[in-house]
Amino acid sequence: MTRHATITATGMFLPPVQVHNDLLRQRFAHLPEFVDKMEASSGIRCRWHAPEDWATSDVALPAAQRALEKAGKRPEDVDLIVLGTDSPDYITPATSVVLQHKLGAKGAGTFDVGCACASFPTGLAAAAGIMATSPNIKTVLVVGVYLMHKLAAPADPMSFFYGDGAGAAVLEVADRPGFVAAAFQADGAYARHWGIYSGGTAEPASVESVQAGRTTVKILDRYPPEINHEGWPRLVRKVAAAGGFAVSDIDFVIFTQVRKPSIDLVMADLGLSMERTHTVMEEWGYTGSACIPMALDDALAKGKLRSGDLVVFIGSGVGYNQAGAAFRMP
Repeated sequence: MTRHATITATGMFLPPVQVHNDLLRQRFAHLPEFVDKMEASSGIRCRWHAPEDWATSDVALPAAQRALEKAGKRPEDVDLIVLGTDSPDYITPATSVVLQHKLGAKGAGTFDVGCACASFPTGLAAAAGIMATSPNIKTVLVVGVYLMHKLAAPADPMSFFYGDGAGAAVLEVADRPGFVAAAFQADGAYARHWGIYSGGTAEPASVESVQAGRTTVKILDRYPPEINHEGWPRLVRKVAAAGGFAVSDIDFVIFTQVRKPSIDLVMADLGLSMERTHTVMEEWGYTGSACIPMALDDALAKGKLRSGDLVVFIGSGVGYNQAGAAFRMP
């Protein structure tokens, strides 16, 4: 029997602290009209933050529990946990192994995916490949989680974007797709544009680097908009070619949730109506590695997806990394 990874359940978690744009208008009062301009260009009106004593694994845990509950699975049924984030609990050990312990998934193996906001589609594709070739791997939990607000300086205007959250998907083996295809593209020439540049081996954290703010996330150079505006349609077409289907066959596509106008533009480029996508950044902010599974769970809850639908996930993260994966909904 050919083994296909199939998404059988999803779950998400939105933390409890609401941060509306009105609050940011007060914080950035010294930058007249800044928040208004950012709201107009992104569509973001609100975001939610976790309590300050929480770590990324604490945000991931409720999403993982909800996905397993919907799938009718216990933590001990999980064979593998794949967790995507660029706001980990620690540089090492992996956040996935911390989540495994908190979840009580005692028999599960784990690994992290660290390609920023492309991590969830990458994790789906990696899990699908492992399940296809490993008969002992029957249930995989793929999690995307983001807690970037804790790694940002509150006075940094880019903190406008950062919302915390987590989304998870349970993958199980089926005799038909399920997983259809994946594609990837990247350009490391942009690695110095946006990131956290002290705290690793290139520059270990020091008193000087902390005082200079280099252990917080920063944008050092603007990303050209064509990275997404041209890169996303190109990646969708790569996934379609790999999967042997036409772009017009796609029933639904979920993109990284950073700017709604970008999604409008890309859907027009693809010749797909806006009814075939879903956005959540308006009320949840930019939830990075978590935004695609959160949008998927919300679209399912709102009845926007049906059995048999061909769904494409397109993730785009700093570095830059971009990843796409196509699935048939069970």
